[in-house]
Amino acid sequence: MNKALRQTAFALLYISILGPMLWMFISSIKPGYEIVSSPWSLPNPVHLINYSKAWNENGLGHAFTNSILICVGALIILLPAGAMAAYVLARYPFKGSQIIFGTFLGGMMFPFFLVMVPLFFLMTQIHLFDTKIGLILVYVGFSLSFTVFVLTGFFQTLPNELAEAAMLDGCNDHATFWKVMLPLAKPGILVVGVFNAIGLWNEYGLALVLMPSPQNRTLPLGIANLASTQQYGSDWGALFAGLVIAVVPVLAVYWLFRNEIHRTMMAGALKG
Repeated sequence: MNKALRQTAFALLYISILGPMLWMFISSIKPGYEIVSSPWSLPNPVHLINYSKAWNENGLGHAFTNSILICVGALIILLPAGAMAAYVLARYPFKGSQIIFGTFLGGMMFPFFLVMVPLFFLMTQIHLFDTKIGLILVYVGFSLSFTVFVLTGFFQTLPNELAEAAMLDGCNDHATFWKVMLPLAKPGILVVGVFNAIGLWNEYGLALVLMPSPQNRTLPLGIANLASTQQYGSDWGALFAGLVIAVVPVLAVYWLFRNEIHRTMMAGALKG
């Protein structure tokens, strides 16, 4: 009986997740009038031009490229910086290190909308407002707390004997980190990178304030702009196509690294 209830619960969970996604994909290949008149029917015929309209006419192609550049740029800075800070906090405790670690924890709980106004003026004064590099640096700053928090715990689980052996072989602290400890921390860095990439890909509030010009729009802003135009139009097919364009990269990243994520999370649970 309990097994049947569990299977039923899992089936309902899968349906609640996959059902809306399947409906979104089907709607993305239907003409707008058919989505309104018969939302649950299959497309007849398939309307692939929706993707062309969303990508070209509504500017999602340019927004998609902007999001790729900004996410990749932020991760290139964020992951090495976060790994170095986490390694020092985990392996080299010093006076005040707990205060610094607590500051990172506090940054995870700090709502970003409280700094919107001063951040707006700061980015304007240093001439980084409405620039990709400016948004990249802001994303790094807001994501660093989570990255340091997770990687600090991961570095603490690595055996000290490996670092000591590297020291005996002649490695200094710098070489020990880059050649020994960082490769061992690859699973944790991968998981942190995936979660940060998903979060930055879907980030809306900071981009809305700091990237007002259409040419610098990220994909969430492009989707929001496309959705707002539907108040005066009826091209719902292009809107659903845009949603698919936004969702597919997230699903692809998770699917590619799903085994590493599961192994790392299971290892953390067993060590805990």
